[in-house]
Amino acid sequence: MHWTDDGFVLGIKRHGEASAILELMTRAHGRHLGLVRGGAGTRMRPVLQPGNLVRADWRARLDDHLGSYTVEGLALRAGGLFSDPHAVFAVTHLAALARLLPERDPHEIVFDSLEVIVEHLADAALAAALIVRFEVLMLSELGFGLDLDSCAATGTSSDLIYVSPKSGRAVSRGAGEPWRDRMLVLPAYINSDYEGPVSAKDIDDGFKLTGFFLARHVLEPRGVTLPDARAHFIQAVRRTLPDAA
Repeated sequence: MHWTDDGFVLGIKRHGEASAILELMTRAHGRHLGLVRGGAGTRMRPVLQPGNLVRADWRARLDDHLGSYTVEGLALRAGGLFSDPHAVFAVTHLAALARLLPERDPHEIVFDSLEVIVEHLADAALAAALIVRFEVLMLSELGFGLDLDSCAATGTSSDLIYVSPKSGRAVSRGAGEPWRDRMLVLPAYINSDYEGPVSAKDIDDGFKLTGFFLARHVLEPRGVTLPDARAHFIQAVRRTLPDAA
């Protein structure tokens, strides 16, 4: 068995004296592991860092074997992340989210979204908005998609500012106002066409929305909680925003 694909480094684990097991989120082959011979050495260490984009050549005798990788770097961004605490936490959190997907299950849209996020990690507010939207995408890819296109009560597609915690459907301002205290806020930037500014409150509202459904539908049934890196990322981003309390 043999294939070549691009992938984002999610993590690496030392294997033996000099090798390492590399975990990638690839474009066409999903989340995929493989052995890199010499991967624990100084030559490969800068390439096999979480957040880097690599081209991987995978070979195995049978499809269900671990197999081995030969890897070359395409975009080695990891080294530049250490100056931005929010970026380090972002990469850790994105890897944790990707690990919710079954291994070797293709999700090309997840790869493409990761590519966009990693390219914009230097802009903390934009990165936060993109990661909220990525969490919405992950809910959909895991089979728990939110319905944010029209109001659950009226069918209108305008002035959608709430989400029902029961149904996961959007609710318009007029229909949701009597129950506003029970509703989750739907930030405007979750709409892919939104290009306005993003405030600290917008960030908090977005992560509260996605965190609620991730916890209820995905994490709690597995007996796990939201990763610490997510909370650290939110805190780091909020410190960069002028309206942060």
